[in-house]
Amino acid sequence: MEFCDILRGLLEERGVTQKQFALDLQIAPSTAGGYVQGASEPDFEMLRRIARYFGVSTDYLLDLHTVQAGSHSEEDLLAVFRAMPPTQQAVYLEQGRVVLRLGQNGGA
Repeated sequence: MEFCDILRGLLEERGVTQKQFALDLQIAPSTAGGYVQGASEPDFEMLRRIARYFGVSTDYLLDLHTVQAGSHSEEDLLAVFRAMPPTQQAVYLEQGRVVLRLGQNGGA
């Protein structure tokens, strides 16, 4: 997956407009638009800033799969989890455990 597609997905998932993204990162709206449209890509420092902004790794933004995460889906789960406040994280984890137990007991 291309950087622009990943960025576009994060913006949509988080409900952040390109304008707000540009304001938050203190970059020109045209720069943000170039990233989203695939006309340009960020330098290393900006890539780190974008990763911190969304709470994801630079590997996630670059679609690089690490040993810790075997697929983009696993990294998506982590990104969603990190975007939640702690109370929602606890609920999310418990729901995952319930689904896992159901699968192990022949349910679902």
